[in-house]
Amino acid sequence: MMPLNVLSVTSELFPIIKTGGLADVAGALPGALAKEGIRVVTLLPGYPAVLPGLDKMEVVRSYDDLWGGPARLIAARAGHLDLFVIDAPHLFDRPGSPYLTPDGRDWPDNARRFAALSRVAADIGFGLVPGFVPDVVHAHDWQAGLAPAYLHFDDRPRPGTVITVHNIAFQGLFPADLLYELGLPPSAFTIDGVEYYGQIGFLKAGLQLADRITTVSPTYAREIQTPEGGMGLDGLLRARAPDVSGILNGVDEDIWNPATDPNLKARFGPDAIEARAFNKEALQRRLGLTVDPDAMLFGVVSRLSEQKGLDLVLGALPVLLEDGAQLALLGAGDRILESSFQAAAAVYPGQVACFLGYDEVLAHQIQGGSDALLVPSRFEPCGLTQLCAMRYGNVPIVSRVGGLADTVIDANEMAVAAGAATGFQFSPVSLPAALEAFSRAKRLWSDADAWRRLQANGMALDVGWSRPARQYADLYRECLEEI
Repeated sequence: MMPLNVLSVTSELFPIIKTGGLADVAGALPGALAKEGIRVVTLLPGYPAVLPGLDKMEVVRSYDDLWGGPARLIAARAGHLDLFVIDAPHLFDRPGSPYLTPDGRDWPDNARRFAALSRVAADIGFGLVPGFVPDVVHAHDWQAGLAPAYLHFDDRPRPGTVITVHNIAFQGLFPADLLYELGLPPSAFTIDGVEYYGQIGFLKAGLQLADRITTVSPTYAREIQTPEGGMGLDGLLRARAPDVSGILNGVDEDIWNPATDPNLKARFGPDAIEARAFNKEALQRRLGLTVDPDAMLFGVVSRLSEQKGLDLVLGALPVLLEDGAQLALLGAGDRILESSFQAAAAVYPGQVACFLGYDEVLAHQIQGGSDALLVPSRFEPCGLTQLCAMRYGNVPIVSRVGGLADTVIDANEMAVAAGAATGFQFSPVSLPAALEAFSRAKRLWSDADAWRRLQANGMALDVGWSRPARQYADLYRECLEEI
């Protein structure tokens, strides 16, 4: 097995900086790929949360002027992760999220900030750092989308390039008059380059110019090649269909392990699933829900957005909460949804609890203590919460889209009889279809033995990174054979 060096280029990385599933994937994949003979070094912006947690720091290169100020490229480690970090305070040392101001608006210079990430990635690809020359540069999402462009519009021999689409809804569109400032040649501004409806498209550039394209589930790979799912990029993706692959995400089985999870009141496994009852009680107490082992407890761990379909949960509440059922929600996002769930908690005291924000410990406790997890997304590239849920004996109820369709086996009559079901799916993504799925789940919940089989089936699934890592390793090697 030929060893390879891969530069992973990402705007977030668990456990250092996280806003969503991209961080989880970027953080887990290096360890899984190491077992495939692949060394991954991750390039990450030097946000305020990043630099204090680094070990073995060494400045390997300096920039006199990286889009408005000096910068340093630091080689470092964080736990098991090998990193390059761009220390550029004028670009990254800011409050708020990696992408948004504290009041929720895009940083006005995001084009320069993430062009810098891509430019440094390309420099590393061309041998900037002695001792690490990547065979493949793997860009994640629009924030790294210009890396394949910088490598493409250069006459030097280059590494292979891969871009992964974690969510095609976020595309990184910026004015055309930034082309020169971003260091791209005039020849790049064409339909076969970075131009996208008169603008510079960071994601479009990566999809056009990377050697291979991946996304995070087979179904999502098909969906984004349709007008309904491609969000304007479906024609390009259909034209590049032979280069598009769908590789399911996994979860980090060391972090998401109910047998060892320090966040749980009681640890458990498939042979001791009854211990989940202690976690359910602890969750009810923490969130102020009525302590009742016989109340079916639905959980939500999600961004609150239209994409995630949480408005369907609001619409279903009167039916969902019948017979004393409960809802525990953790999330943040759309202000209207936030206030609506707060209002629901006031209307249904003891039955509805919402924690606005993100709390990693509470996320684990909801997975380990609730009975069913609601994931009613309108589109979902892969989804990680349903994978974590099944590993924790928390039965997922999901819409039949993207990676949700690929990972959850619906508890229809035949699947239940065959002992194969792991959760519930519904389609279309509508309130009537969601209500029907919620009702099916509540009926099966009343059969304790049948519910226990669903839990056991989900816990028996391999939802880790070993299989996806083999697929990525094969993809990298195929990519090198083609350039």
